[in-house]
Amino acid sequence: MSIEQMLAEHPHVRPETDNVSLAYAVRQSMTCAAVCNSCADACVAEPMDMRQCVRLCMDCADVCTATYRIARRRTGGDRQLIRSLLATCIEVCTRCANECEFHGEAHGHCRRCAA
Repeated sequence: MSIEQMLAEHPHVRPETDNVSLAYAVRQSMTCAAVCNSCADACVAEPMDMRQCVRLCMDCADVCTATYRIARRRTGGDRQLIRSLLATCIEVCTRCANECEFHGEAHGHCRRCAA
């Protein structure tokens, strides 16, 4: 079972709808949320002050979670809302990646999160 199949089989999805791009965005958002949650947890365990990194990772995970949950709902889907959420997701992911890159040399979890 895949996200693409689930989206394609929804009764309100027309064949001309670009499910491949949407499914990719949903899958990437789901993965990003999981990675950011893991990174935030690892940052909490570090001996140095990682508050800002933890905060950005948690914010990113929350935004990504909201994005994939709303984007995969196809009944009466609001394309503009999905576009707005995806834009916000990109913005918070960029901020999170920048912060994690700053710590990436010292912390492998941050390096992976930034990627």
